[in-house]
Amino acid sequence: MGRQHPHLDADLTRWIGEQHLFFVASAPSAVDGHVNLSPKGYDTFRILGPTTVAYLDLTGSGIETVAHLRENGRLTIMFCAFEGKPRIVRLFGQGDVVLPGDDDWEDLRGAFPALAGERAIIRSRLDRIADSCGYSVPFLTYAGERDTLVDWAVRRGPDGIAAYHRERNAASIDGLDGLDGLRGDTRPDA
Repeated sequence: MGRQHPHLDADLTRWIGEQHLFFVASAPSAVDGHVNLSPKGYDTFRILGPTTVAYLDLTGSGIETVAHLRENGRLTIMFCAFEGKPRIVRLFGQGDVVLPGDDDWEDLRGAFPALAGERAIIRSRLDRIADSCGYSVPFLTYAGERDTLVDWAVRRGPDGIAAYHRERNAASIDGLDGLDGLRGDTRPDA
């Protein structure tokens, strides 16, 4: 069952900082909605305080996490050790979406590297921090980041990214609002 922690202590903070990959899980409130699980890479995760974390959300083909957070705020972030001692850490909390132009954007944005295609910052206030053994997680060797997403965003440019957000990030697969209305965007005609 693992062990619970009251906050992110020095050991957890150090270990999380050594991981190259994390996973984000969210779900709509509706029982027939789709649960979403997304892998995240690059250097996009930050610990903001003992019970607050955030990650830089880059443009992608879906908008599930943003849509789910707008609806109910539930978010789980998971880290696994693929090298060294086995360990899994899950961070459960209430997340919110911070967009360019929001009051908190400038303060939070400075914590992350400059990466083309940034879409939002996802912040979570943790209400449960737990670790478990991870004995069945395989060893995998980190070989580096893929440049594909950032290269794609650079080629599109800011106007192309904005158009992509309007076309592909307006709503979730279950029809929940994604970026629609957050930046004055409107859904394309169906």
